[in-house]
Amino acid sequence: MSMTDPLADMLTRVRNAQQAGIKELKLPSSKLKQEVARVLAEEGYIKGSSHQDDTKQGILTINLKPCEKKRPVIVEIKRLSKPGLRRYVGKDSIPRILNGMGVAIISTSAGVMTDKRARELGVGGELLLSVY
Repeated sequence: MSMTDPLADMLTRVRNAQQAGIKELKLPSSKLKQEVARVLAEEGYIKGSSHQDDTKQGILTINLKPCEKKRPVIVEIKRLSKPGLRRYVGKDSIPRILNGMGVAIISTSAGVMTDKRARELGVGGELLLSVY
């Protein structure tokens, strides 16, 4: 299995684990995945995450929230920028996800952050994913 897009793999695993009602998810770690998990936790989509070192790249553990009233916390989590087609936005063209109900996660020169934070700081960057 070739791993062309580790971030897309992470999102798929989160989606599948949530669907299956799994509370804890372990996957290969990377700086980017840790940052994305941090933002997801800050925004309340997951309980939290932790990084554990191993002999290779480390293991990222993501703690998912249980479904509330039979509704998953994450309705949709989608990769916006792909390795074959990167999507970059300037500070003025950052999209709003569901009129601000959802969150876009952006990799900027100032780090990985939400669309809202990027607007506050006046920075653009690569659109990583959207979630609501």
